Amino acid sequence: MEIIKKVPKIIRKAKSINHPIDFKWNRKIMEKFIDPAENHDKLELALTGISHKASLGLTAALLEWIYWRYKNHTELSQEMKQRIEALWCSVSNPEYTKPLVFDLNMNAPASGPIDGPLWVALMNVRMIDVLHRKGSYYLQSEIIGLALLARHVSPKKKTFNKWFKSTIKQLSLLFPCQYTYDGIDNKEEVYNPVAEPVICRDFFFDPFYRHTTKSSEIAIKTFVARLDYEMNPFLCFPSENN
Repeated sequence: MEIIKKVPKIIRKAKSINHPIDFKWNRKIMEKFIDPAENHDKLELALTGISHKASLGLTAALLEWIYWRYKNHTELSQEMKQRIEALWCSVSNPEYTKPLVFDLNMNAPASGPIDGPLWVALMNVRMIDVLHRKGSYYLQSEIIGLALLARHVSPKKKTFNKWFKSTIKQLSLLFPCQYTYDGIDNKEEVYNPVAEPVICRDFFFDPFYRHTTKSSEIAIKTFVARLDYEMNPFLCFPSENN
């Protein structure tokens, strides 16, 4: 499981690298990604069928689609990379991560197709991180906006669609949700995903990867061991966690 240095082949196939930022962006479009629950029942149902750790892995993978799209267009892409690393670290051991906060006062987030999508992406990831830390049973549905955004910024949407559909199908088979919503009395109940099997980045981006519990555990441990805890402000040792 490599540190995020090489562009995944599927993202390169989607023409995301060095492609002009040529998609439409305005406040109305932005609002669809901030509050996308309506008209996406099938997607929400599919997402609620996967485990918490798989949901964090999917969040990291979707953010990576956006990261590579903006890699050479803004310096803020580095902050996305740091959050991607922290998300994978959370899959392995959440005690080694800090809350994924970001500047809520970013100037005019809907003013253009660079700051706008980045603001929405960071906000979505922040909400997913908050729900994860609270142990919410409703974590998965927050991924809808991030998935729609990753598709919106992808030049070849059919390529993204194929990847996403295949990924969700495999996640539901190999990393199913560990509970049913019928058994939840209220939204304040806390879920602890510690017993769930881990998932690794290779699952999402390596076409030759064949998942086993052992291979996934080895891959993510290797990935986390290579992270730079001094350079990434969202990583820490347990004694530093706040």
